[in-house]
Amino acid sequence: MKKVFTDANVVSMASDIRDSTGYQCQPNTAIAVENGKIVAVGQQAKQLDWPTQSLKGCLVTPGLIDSHTHLVFAGNRAGEFEQRLNGVPYQTIAKQGGGILSTVNATRAASEETLLALALPRAEALMRDGVTTIEVKSGYGLTLEDELKMLRVARAIEQHLPIKISTTLLAAHALPPEYQHDADHYIDYICHSVIPAAAEQQLADAVDVFCEKIAFSVDQAEKVYAAANAHGLKIKAHTEQLSDLGGSVAAAKAGALSVDHIEYLSEADAQLLAECGTVATLLPGAFYFLRETQLPPIQALRDNQVPMALATDFNPGTSPFASLTLMMNMASTFFKLTPKENLYGVTRHAAQAMGLDNKGQIAVGFDADLAVWHCQSPAELSYMVGTAPLAGRIVGGTWYDNQGSR
Repeated sequence: MKKVFTDANVVSMASDIRDSTGYQCQPNTAIAVENGKIVAVGQQAKQLDWPTQSLKGCLVTPGLIDSHTHLVFAGNRAGEFEQRLNGVPYQTIAKQGGGILSTVNATRAASEETLLALALPRAEALMRDGVTTIEVKSGYGLTLEDELKMLRVARAIEQHLPIKISTTLLAAHALPPEYQHDADHYIDYICHSVIPAAAEQQLADAVDVFCEKIAFSVDQAEKVYAAANAHGLKIKAHTEQLSDLGGSVAAAKAGALSVDHIEYLSEADAQLLAECGTVATLLPGAFYFLRETQLPPIQALRDNQVPMALATDFNPGTSPFASLTLMMNMASTFFKLTPKENLYGVTRHAAQAMGLDNKGQIAVGFDADLAVWHCQSPAELSYMVGTAPLAGRIVGGTWYDNQGSR
């Protein structure tokens, strides 16, 4: 399919964040697409004698990328939310079968059809916010069968909706009841059974580990990274969310695409992230929901030129927010990121955090995934929340309006 989208106010993100040109609006710009790829931008695109569609002067950015979600799960933890606000300690809730275990039990009991039916409206909510690509983690199954079930459901989302999905195996999310007090054997099970099966069935693009005192140690995480590398899977990591264990450094040295959360990352370790090319993914939704007060070392990340991505961390326990533009606003209010840093964080840097070299920029050779906004400037995307400025999305070169219809 060939088409030229005309009269676009383009913000290309096609330069390094230190170069201002990528964030500058380019008015009255044409974008030519063919077979899902951008083949020309600007005057060369205007000269093509192809079918055209005017974007009516709207702001056009790369399609937004949510690089960290837990979109597939069953159950609802609104009751726990209310209990905690009424003063019930989390430990009491956990003893009653609440917390992450309640999501694990509900997810294990749900069929693939049920999980898919629950996941689709969550993905649609992100689509209405300009998202064209989502990373979806497993991690609420914690058995071979249930982790693969979650990954199959995640893969199935893009068969039902105009959205691109990348999947991440997060079997090392929590210690399942079957392995209580035996974390090492559970890690062995992940390394020798779950990762090989996910790789063989091509259900996972990456492997993730929750490296924290309440989850898995650095040594255990390193075993998972080694198994992922041995099976050709990318690495991501939940690190330094609650304490500085050194998990980010270990993940970066193992080749991690990103380390996520990182509120407790030491300033000194930012330099190593830069040397390893690892993206720092910030998750302001969890920061807000957990009433965290420890700020990630933003200035150290800037000083060392570490790419910063932003994501929703959409999940039922600590970040029940399906809005990436809300995260952009939170990143500015909590972390003092600029609107420019935010937009890089949900486009170019988010693509880097997922190892997607063909997304996140409006440039020749990149995927024709675009978000079209009723905005005059990109700063508006970080500024105002709830006004639904999305006019439509272009996914693989095909136009969809803000309700997802062609």
